[in-house]
Order: sequence, then C-alpha cells, then structure tokens
Amino acid sequence: MKNLPAARLLFDEPGPRARRRIRIATALAVLAGVALVALALRQFADNGQLAADRWRPYGTWPMWRYLLEGLRSTVQAAVVAIALSAAAGVALALGRMSPSRWLRLPCAAYVEVVRTIPALLLVYVVLFALPRYGVDLPLFWKLVVPLTVSNSAAFAEIFRAGIRSVERGQLEAGLAVGLTRGRAMRLIVLPQAARRVLPSLVSQSAGLLKDTSLGYVVSYAELLYSGKVLANYNHLLIQTYIVIALIYLVINATLAKIARTLEARQRTRPARAATTSS
Repeated sequence: MKNLPAARLLFDEPGPRARRRIRIATALAVLAGVALVALALRQFADNGQLAADRWRPYGTWPMWRYLLEGLRSTVQAAVVAIALSAAAGVALALGRMSPSRWLRLPCAAYVEVVRTIPALLLVYVVLFALPRYGVDLPLFWKLVVPLTVSNSAAFAEIFRAGIRSVERGQLEAGLAVGLTRGRAMRLIVLPQAARRVLPSLVSQSAGLLKDTSLGYVVSYAELLYSGKVLANYNHLLIQTYIVIALIYLVINATLAKIARTLEARQRTRPARAATTSS
C-alpha cells in the first residue's frame, strides 16, 4: 500500500493477460459503438432528421442561452453536492478508522448501506417521503441532498484508501512532536492522502455531475430538464437530446482528461524522486 499511484489504491493493477483482454474488449466495444452510430445516422437520414432546417435553430444564440442556463444550474448543483460529499466523505473515512467502535461501526454501516441504494431511490425519498413528516426542502436541495448522501459513501471509501496508503510513520511522527491524533491527521496525513487520490476524486466528481440529470424527477431546471422543456416547445426531440448528449460528452471528457493527467503526474513523481535521490 505504500507509495502506490492513486489509481491502484482502490483495485489491483491488471496483469498482461488482463490488459490484453481489456484491449480486445475495448476494441470490440468501439466497433460496436461505431456500428450503432452508423445505423442511427442512417435511420435519422431516412426519416429526415438530418435535414439542415431541423438543426438550424441550434445555430442561434437564444437557443444556446437557454441551454447554457440549464448547464449553469447543473454545474451549481454539482459543485455544492461535490463539496458536501467530500466533507462528509472525509468525516466518514476518519470515523471508519477511529479506535472507538461506537464511532467506527455506525460510519461503516452508513457507508455499506448507502453504497447499495440507488441515487434515484434517495431522490424519491426526499421528494415524497420527507414531506409527509413536515420536511419539504427547496427545489435545489431536493436534488443536492440525495446526491450528497449517495456520493458521500463513495468519497469516504476513496479518502479511506488514501489515508491507508500514507505511511503509518507519518502519523506517529506527528504524535511524537506533541500533536493530538486529530491535528496530526488533519495537518499531516489528510493532505498527503488527498493528493494521492485526487484522480479518483475527479472521476467520482464526473459521475456526480452526470447524476444531476436526476433533477428532472424533481423538476429542477438542470440541463436535461431544460432540454426536455425545449424539445416540447420546438418539437425537435432528437436534435435537442443529441446536442445535450454532446455537451455532457465534452464536460465528462474534459474531467476524464484531467483525471488521467493527474494520474500520470503521480506516476512520474516517485520515479523523479528516486532518480534525484540516487
């Protein structure tokens, strides 16, 4: 567990045969995807969905301004949910590693149970169950709260893996100079753990961003819900959802690129340190 790259903290690195199978499966998946896209384009062309006049409205600013408003709402909900999930994840990770069983067991139970519950079910709980008990959250929080509850468990496991990867001597050194366990964890261990799992945090954040599409359930005006309203207005269903899909594709591809870049930097950092020391 010591000094492993962030990508290897949560799972074992595949061997040569596994990598070969992964490459074959990836190639087959790409070929299947290309074939499906080609088939879809052919069907769209046969039904006149690729005609220029059906795409012309998406070259106008009012149309993009409306979609960008939905994207702004999506990003706003995602940022708040990511911040709350990360904070809760740190607390849960520390709780799971606490010497006190009265703190460790409830945190472990929360993480294990929440990880098995779909985010959509949590949205329904906030939307239908809580108002029966007098808890009727504002529209924004009806989306953010279930996303936070769902993703806090995943963030907790990421942070716990990062903390366990830090050499125990780091914590013991902090205790030796007079720091309490909490201060040593906050000042010494957590910063190192966060750097090591940063690519995984970015990847989890990308997944949370996609989960904001559940906002259509609570009628929160995020990107997908805005697209639904727009399609009902202009009757360009296929064109609208293709544009929205491309927006999501660009955002998630950017986040994936950031995660890969961070992971590559972390892999090269130990090699540079070893070269310098030698």
